[in-house]
Amino acid sequence: MQGRLTPVIAAALTMGLSLGAAFADPVEDELVVTAEDGEITLVTTTKAPGHLAETFDTIWSGWHFREDDTRDLQRDDFDNPGMLFADRGLDRWNAKSEASGASCAGCHEGPESMKGLRAVLPRVDAKTGKLMILEDYINDCVTTRMGEEAWGMTSGKMKDMLGLISLQSRGEPVNVAIDGPAAEFWAKGREMYYTRYGQLEMACANCHEQNAGMMIRADHLSQGQVNGFPTYRLKDAGMVTAQQRFVGCIRDTRAETFKAGSDELKALELYVASRGNGLSVEGISVRH
Repeated sequence: MQGRLTPVIAAALTMGLSLGAAFADPVEDELVVTAEDGEITLVTTTKAPGHLAETFDTIWSGWHFREDDTRDLQRDDFDNPGMLFADRGLDRWNAKSEASGASCAGCHEGPESMKGLRAVLPRVDAKTGKLMILEDYINDCVTTRMGEEAWGMTSGKMKDMLGLISLQSRGEPVNVAIDGPAAEFWAKGREMYYTRYGQLEMACANCHEQNAGMMIRADHLSQGQVNGFPTYRLKDAGMVTAQQRFVGCIRDTRAETFKAGSDELKALELYVASRGNGLSVEGISVRH
């Protein structure tokens, strides 16, 4: 076990942290969310997808690696602080653009028309052949149909809409394609996942694969699943997107990081999302 911890211990010592490490199993629990229209039971642990067969037998949502109080916040939409962002997203959905008079509702009617979309993204767009994340689809509508300037990838407007649209797929199984046109992008994302970055020479796999389940001070390292994103992060007192988290993780290795929405981080999101195939989309999760 000591050998498994070497990369994380080395990084912690480099950062001057006082570190105590021990293994802790993910919490055995069931996530049933009380929503406005009834209860939703989410799949938060399941058999690992085939391409992870030699890595994990079972995959776990990050929800299982959080404290009791944090997990409880996600059980009831009334308690989930992330729902405020989805509420604002609904206002934006219905609002008419000052530039064109168009609105999301004008083309798509209710946001429920987006059901299932979050579960299959990122994906290669059939028209352009480009790898698209949800932010790309939102900005395509914002610029081409509503006549506005593109929203920032991590802007408040974008997070509100991400929250609203992701919520429509809550409970749907993550099912991103990794073959066909997606194969080359998936391979690039996989390469990034195992590449060491920065002065600390850390890769995603060092924490979320080799040391998943380890307690590093007060932090319980998860498998790094992104089925819960966008997530309300208590530490930040706000919404955090998967792209934003990738930027932060790479920055924490003391590397010059990629920009949110870059080709590199889109490929990484595809690969990481594929590691969670079979888990439920959690809509807006809550993490510490």
